[in-house]
Amino acid sequence: MRCDHDEHCITCGDVAVEMRVLRVDDERGLALCEADGEKETVEIDLVAPVAPGDGVLVHAGTALQRVAA
Repeated sequence: MRCDHDEHCITCGDVAVEMRVLRVDDERGLALCEADGEKETVEIDLVAPVAPGDGVLVHAGTALQRVAA
């Protein structure tokens, strides 16, 4: 897989990115999240339950921690 992001990639980068939850799929343990206009599907099992509007810290496509909104 090739990453075409200029600055960092929320999927393969070595940094965590603060994202906002837009939608939650509890059944699959996923959430659609957004940061700086970029949307990504993120695994949320480590921080569940989350709801739309919640903030999460994401690394490699996985939400690692909830952050204050």
